[in-house]
Amino acid sequence: MEIGRRVWAIAEGYIPGWSNGPGHDFISHEAACILNVSDKEANIEITIYFSDKNPVGPYKLKVPAKRTRHFRFNDLKDPAPIPLATDYSSVIVSDVPIVVQHTRLDSRQDANALITTIAYGQ
Repeated sequence: MEIGRRVWAIAEGYIPGWSNGPGHDFISHEAACILNVSDKEANIEITIYFSDKNPVGPYKLKVPAKRTRHFRFNDLKDPAPIPLATDYSSVIVSDVPIVVQHTRLDSRQDANALITTIAYGQ
């Protein structure tokens, strides 16, 4: 079964510069939730775009066949960490069709805010 697209864009990206929540689970973060229903491992590259500097990437990830993985943008380190408190966008390219959902946890206040949306697939 083929579900998804090979190219996805997330136009909105911002990791707050600080967090109010305790521990790793409640650190403000952004995540790409990736679903791969194909029979092949997905080889994924993410490129990050900024308003005032050149793009950074690719960040290389893998999602096994018939699996899902959640990648926090905060945890991407190679080729460079994504700066906090900075607007960015991302393009995600896969060698097999995938589905991408974008999520942000903002824990700067005592009452956490969570937003999520399906990325734009091409």
